[in-house]
Amino acid sequence: MRHGKKNNHLSRTASHRSALLSNMASSLILNKRITTTVAKAKALRKYVEPLLTKSKDDTTHSRRTVFSYLQNKESVKTLFGEVASKISDRPGGYTRIIKMGDVRQGDNAEMCLIELVDFNTLYTKDGVATKAKTRRSRRGGKKAEEGVQDADVVSETPAAKAEGKPSAEEKKTKKAAAPKKTATKKPKDKE
Repeated sequence: MRHGKKNNHLSRTASHRSALLSNMASSLILNKRITTTVAKAKALRKYVEPLLTKSKDDTTHSRRTVFSYLQNKESVKTLFGEVASKISDRPGGYTRIIKMGDVRQGDNAEMCLIELVDFNTLYTKDGVATKAKTRRSRRGGKKAEEGVQDADVVSETPAAKAEGKPSAEEKKTKKAAAPKKTATKKPKDKE
């Protein structure tokens, strides 16, 4: 049984698997995107994301730690220089896996493209990434109240003003100022 065993061995020995992931991580850092199988890409994501996080603080200790995983001076230099400057404000999720839909000729393996998110300019406006909101709230708060006020302002169109129709605010003030009428019952006459 394999209960609770999270990592995919990829049908390799431990040394072969670590060498494979190290080489793939170096290639990903140097080339910014690589084509591989879906299983290898998912294993690579778990391997390379902590290294990308570690590259955010450029200290000798973090460089040596990353080098112990990658074993490639060029990829470490690229990671701490070019890549770290781009991912500095991202709170995680540095890689993207895009399934290609086709399969490999020899063994029918599902293929995909794994890339560094910040280096793909297709998903950004004019090649510049917009700063995403990092915190989300379930409660409406100020935004919901502003939305109601904005709806009142939008209802005042220039055409409505030209026709002399009252705005939404004028309607509210008229309703508040108008006296409330109370209904009184009249007694019925007996015949």
